[in-house]
Amino acid sequence: MAGPGLTTIMTTSSTVELLAKDLNHQGGVYCPSPLAHMKIWNSHPKVYLDVGLAGEAKCPYCGTVYKLKAGEHFDGGH
Repeated sequence: MAGPGLTTIMTTSSTVELLAKDLNHQGGVYCPSPLAHMKIWNSHPKVYLDVGLAGEAKCPYCGTVYKLKAGEHFDGGH
């Protein structure tokens, strides 16, 4: 289940589609993430992923891909 203010659109295998509002003010997310239905207490070290820059980013530890849902755009001022 997503936390306050976070909305999971779809999680399929190792891809998590996000709305622009799911990104922090810099355009990123952290992995492991409850958005990917991960248990943070038994996972890899926390890593910042800049999704806003290219529209997607892949975790170097677990390979989970976080990407903006089709039609979503991040603009740093939102």
